[in-house]
Amino acid sequence: MQKEVSVRVQRRILILILCFVIGIGGMSIRLAYVQIIEGTMLQEKALEQHTRDRLIAPTRGIIYDRNLEILAQSGSVATVGVVNAQIKDPEGVAKILAERLKIDYEKVYQKVTKHVAFERIATKVDKEIADEIRNLNLAGVKVDEDSKRFYPYNELAAQTIGFVGKDNQGIVGLEVKYDSYLKGIPGKILMETNGKGQRREEEAEVRMNPIPGDNLVLTLDVTLQQYAEQALEKVVEMKGAKRGSLILMNPQNGEIYAMANKPDFDLNVPFTINDETLANEWNLYSIKEQQDLLNQMWRNFTINDTYEPGSTFKIFTSAMGLEENVVTENSPFNCGGSRIVAGRTIKCWRSPRSHGAQNFVQGVQNSCNPVFMEVAERVGANKFYDYMIKFGFKSKTQIDLPGEAVGILHNKNKIGPVELATMSFGQSFQITPLQLLAGAASVVNGGYQITPHLGKEIIDNKGNVVEVFDYPKGEQIITTETSERMKKILESVVAEGTGNKSYIPGYRIGGKTATSQKLPRGSGKYIASFLAFAPAENPVIMGIVIIDEPQGVYYGGTVAGPVMQEVLANALPYLNIEPIYNEKEQALREVQTLVVPNFETLSLKEARLWAKEKNIILQIEGTGERIVAQFPMPNEVINLTTKIILYTQ
Repeated sequence: MQKEVSVRVQRRILILILCFVIGIGGMSIRLAYVQIIEGTMLQEKALEQHTRDRLIAPTRGIIYDRNLEILAQSGSVATVGVVNAQIKDPEGVAKILAERLKIDYEKVYQKVTKHVAFERIATKVDKEIADEIRNLNLAGVKVDEDSKRFYPYNELAAQTIGFVGKDNQGIVGLEVKYDSYLKGIPGKILMETNGKGQRREEEAEVRMNPIPGDNLVLTLDVTLQQYAEQALEKVVEMKGAKRGSLILMNPQNGEIYAMANKPDFDLNVPFTINDETLANEWNLYSIKEQQDLLNQMWRNFTINDTYEPGSTFKIFTSAMGLEENVVTENSPFNCGGSRIVAGRTIKCWRSPRSHGAQNFVQGVQNSCNPVFMEVAERVGANKFYDYMIKFGFKSKTQIDLPGEAVGILHNKNKIGPVELATMSFGQSFQITPLQLLAGAASVVNGGYQITPHLGKEIIDNKGNVVEVFDYPKGEQIITTETSERMKKILESVVAEGTGNKSYIPGYRIGGKTATSQKLPRGSGKYIASFLAFAPAENPVIMGIVIIDEPQGVYYGGTVAGPVMQEVLANALPYLNIEPIYNEKEQALREVQTLVVPNFETLSLKEARLWAKEKNIILQIEGTGERIVAQFPMPNEVINLTTKIILYTQ
């Protein structure tokens, strides 16, 4: 009996020992799990409970033009916030901050008394005001450095450059596209606290410095952008147009020199509507309506919207015809004012008049619709559509800007004779202005696809190159021979055809005009446009100007041609392309030059006699008889059409 009791006791002891061992083992495993697996996380949670951290905004990288002219830069401002647990006088703090920051007291007081670790009262505070608040040494009030984006040129290239939000993150344009390079890495200020969240006075704040963003260098050129915007703004205002756009690009490599849209907006106040009527009624709109209006103001028409290109598309129909050997420069055509296609009469723009007998080159010069309808018919619908795909009209250009739209084309199997005929002269489909420009570049650069782009390279704050963006040439669409023939034909359009208003003495310019009727047909609304490139023999600059809904005369050659002439007349000398005058041009008054005399040595009467003799325009500023200054300066070489300004006293 005693033996049985002893055995039962031993078993119980063994079970207890076993349970103890299992328990110890489980605790050991759990301890190991906590120490090894969860250790880092628990340490971070413990640190979080005993510290308060405040983010320090990094300095956003600079955006430069191609000549390192600053287009966007961040300046020093501050963020003012409060640590609730450290505030001793909530009412007093709220009153002082409300007065200094010019914010409603009740709003500030709500933030000051909010039971959170750290609450921001105001961001983007001017440095002077921030320093005043800092010097008051208010318990619980923290003033940390911050940065604010500044745009030195205000409206320049607004829709292209874009802007940032309150958190310095890109919202529109290049600012958002290259945000990952520009934004930098935030820093922190760490402060150890006790169990009540109050700062332990014996512990100093630990600062982790922010890392500034890298800098973006663009292909954009401030001077060319200014030329484009000045000319565009003038014609939009003069013609009472809805809007206008202008792009300048190197057709050889896709570098964009200028991308302008009017109307635009001030990048420094991007949430201020640019329409005076809308601004006066702003509070009558809902928040959604306000946002929709702002989005419309920020839109970049050159890439975000599509339109019927009209006659500028005839460039591609011509290239297709030459490439497929269905037409030569001397191929004969006859325009009777219209052409019947599948029982439907499609008119020439000149109807009821006609162009009569003409060869192919003359047809291009005249922008004669029946000529292009016949060329497209010879090419055939299938090949015509395939070329449209190759020229990029159904795909994005891959420009480095957000929100690019894509062309709207017919389904290939639904292109009948009428659709093909209207497509031949740029109707019944829609593309973006940039798609048109990129496609046209391949027509004049030897036949190669290019990628339009604005980003050139990324550099650090010491000027070292971090990354260079590469945009190699793509597929060859047409032969070099066809490209050479097209350049000569398009040069003749400017020299002898509808694009003659963009002619510039001394320069060989190629181009094509367009007057597109907006939908619905018969609305009386048009888009005037002109595409040009120079020098025609070896293009280094190509541009397209689009004027949407010009009032009065609306023809592309009349409205858009002079705009491109003005821009190229400034751009070509700026790009160091010297004019070469032929014998006829040398006799033109606008190319003849003279040396400006020193007018300060002459009386006002003598100056007027000199100007009359030379047929020079004088502008007199002042009411005196003595000349004290002049522009241009003495000994400067000018042409005979230049105005001379004399200042008198």
